Amino acid sequence: MRRKPRIPPSPLPQREGVDPVRVKLPQDGGWGTVRDHLVARLAAGGGVVDGMLDAGLIVGADGRPVERDTAYVPGMFVWFHRELPDEERVPFALDVVYRDEHIVVADKPHFLATTPRGSHVAETVLARLRRDLGIPALGAAHRLDRLTAGLVLFTVRPEERGAYQSLFRDKRVHKEYEAVAAYDPEVTLPRTVRSRIVKERGILTAREVAGEPNAVSRIELTEHRDGRGRYRLLPRTGQTHQLRVHMNASGLPILGDPLYPVVTDPVPAGDFRRPLQLLARALEFTDPVTGHEHRFLSERVLTAWSAYADWVQ
Repeated sequence: MRRKPRIPPSPLPQREGVDPVRVKLPQDGGWGTVRDHLVARLAAGGGVVDGMLDAGLIVGADGRPVERDTAYVPGMFVWFHRELPDEERVPFALDVVYRDEHIVVADKPHFLATTPRGSHVAETVLARLRRDLGIPALGAAHRLDRLTAGLVLFTVRPEERGAYQSLFRDKRVHKEYEAVAAYDPEVTLPRTVRSRIVKERGILTAREVAGEPNAVSRIELTEHRDGRGRYRLLPRTGQTHQLRVHMNASGLPILGDPLYPVVTDPVPAGDFRRPLQLLARALEFTDPVTGHEHRFLSERVLTAWSAYADWVQ
């Protein structure tokens, strides 16, 4: 059996809890220098790449700066720090509900991304926890949408991350969500929704298409008042935007959803009003490393249910 080549450790430290970018040079290609490949591969442009090279900001596995004329070597790794965007701080607490030597379970607020991506880099759950807890090797076992609040599982030891990620891949985690949406007595509940959901890169919304179902959700109404319902959602699969799509398809779009049923205009940076009323309420699983039975509950409250006047203003 052919062994995968070992990836050398990063010669650069994290910055603001964010890992440096690692680039592996492809085995095939007609580039004469590392610089030529980076210009072709990165969207930054030749002037930016040259500036980074001249400043010694791009390094090889030995930590030494890569020069403009460094020869291209297939399979070579280089590292550099991305320029951190000017991010608006999400002004809500990030709570740790559990921590041991293997895992950290965080109760994230609305609007805070789980891991660095796009314009959300240092202002993410992962980067915050790495800084606050002093655990640079912390990694995410799964993710929640930026607009969804609730429980997220992180791993302390990189060598154990795969064991915890497999819990989600193999559907061995019991997940419960809570949502607030309009109450419609004509919608028969409880119901189990099965459909095929696809999410295309570059398209904001996911959509249901004909074909073998790959997404299954159970929707239950727990209580209702003043034309609003409080719903318990039990996803049996984990497709992108699955619960939001299935609630919308049931005629019950979640309050505060900027994508379903229609895509609304982006809100200005720093506008944290009317958060999506979707909460990852519970996580339950058998720890694959310790064998312990875990059940974690979020203490967050959906304001469109508890204080609608405050949410809607």
